[in-house]
Amino acid sequence: MGAGFAGVECVRRLERRLSPAEAEISLVTPFSYQLYLPLLPQVASGVLTPQSVAVSLRRSSKHRTRIIPGGAIGVDPKAKVCVIRKITGETVDQSYDLLVLAPGSVTRSFDIPGLEEHARGMKTLAEAAYLRDHVIAQLDLADASQDEAERTARLQFVVVGGGYAGTETAACLQRLTRHAASRYPRLDPDRIKWHLVDLAPKLMPELGDKLGKAALDILQSRGIEVSLGVSVGEVDAEKVTLTDGRVLPSRTLIWTAGVAASPLVGTLDTETRKGRLVVRPDLTVPGVDGVFALGDAAAVPDLATGGDALCPPTAQHAMRQGRAVAESVIATLRGQTPRPYVHKDLGLVVDLGGKDAVSKPLGIELRGLPAQAVARGYHWSALRTNVAKTRVLTNWLLNAVAGDDFVRTGFLDQRPATLREFEHTDAYLTPEQVREHTAALHARG
Repeated sequence: MGAGFAGVECVRRLERRLSPAEAEISLVTPFSYQLYLPLLPQVASGVLTPQSVAVSLRRSSKHRTRIIPGGAIGVDPKAKVCVIRKITGETVDQSYDLLVLAPGSVTRSFDIPGLEEHARGMKTLAEAAYLRDHVIAQLDLADASQDEAERTARLQFVVVGGGYAGTETAACLQRLTRHAASRYPRLDPDRIKWHLVDLAPKLMPELGDKLGKAALDILQSRGIEVSLGVSVGEVDAEKVTLTDGRVLPSRTLIWTAGVAASPLVGTLDTETRKGRLVVRPDLTVPGVDGVFALGDAAAVPDLATGGDALCPPTAQHAMRQGRAVAESVIATLRGQTPRPYVHKDLGLVVDLGGKDAVSKPLGIELRGLPAQAVARGYHWSALRTNVAKTRVLTNWLLNAVAGDDFVRTGFLDQRPATLREFEHTDAYLTPEQVREHTAALHARG
């Protein structure tokens, strides 16, 4: 279940290590591509095309795996049945012998007035494409407006979340609007304001104090106002009210305040920790037969750190957990003992657009062009196909030579841009509904 970093790595290794006589492999995913999520801010800012970060599953596999185009909305581990809603809306039941759950995560939201209606996410390819259109539309509308209050609100953008997604999104889109301003004769570039808001006391604490401060200095030097220890109290169509009492006239709230495990994990009715499925060190789910979980949906013990530490929900861990689960599946099929998952974090990279970046590979702190080279080199090497690598590299070179473009495609122009609309968080069944569904299935024979 799931074609993110964890699921795809698992499938690729299973295809290589298992013969067709040993197992049939099915992959449930609504899209026939793996989204390279760390580069999504560059899609939103137009540096990369959407196709560049959508790595085709048909190219990256050996064509043995059956791809089921849909999403799992429930699992009954006793009946060993997954309930799948196909992209047509049809609900089908898929039995299994061994199940690998890698459904990933959804944007974490809170009970903030107006948030569900007015916040825009950055978790899917569609959200990134929509957000780019929306930001450029605000410039278009502000340039054409005769109303100074409307112009102010359209030129003020608020990003919530000081982690990687929020920081990179704010940095990349601020760079886009700064360059775009010269193409609008009636816009004063100094009136375009970007705010980055986070409840935490530090920006990206995972980087450490020095690099976190360096990233903060870069953002502030580019005119991005960073507010720490503050969150959003209320949102409506024309303003964002912060918990410190400030009211920001704005037509754009980008919500990247963390992630939560896919609602699919709640359908199993098993133990969770911080909303993620509890798993053993070998990534099996206790109390159920033949189920493995990994990636953002699983609370994987971090054996390299020790204690009660959990592996962070990063692409680095997800990819390695995918390979580890594949080996555990193979060991189970062959009557062997699965091995525990152990991986020491190799470092972090943060691309802030242009020549700006901070990185910490293998504990070495870098900033500026060396950090940018490491960040882009890491992302480029992690892409799964030569086609994807060629597209990304070509896009980077074209952007470096020709600069940004400001074309608005009109994507979902008249549709609501809510988190629920894009991430389908209301599609999942409850454990009781899953059991009723499978019971009815058995009654029908």
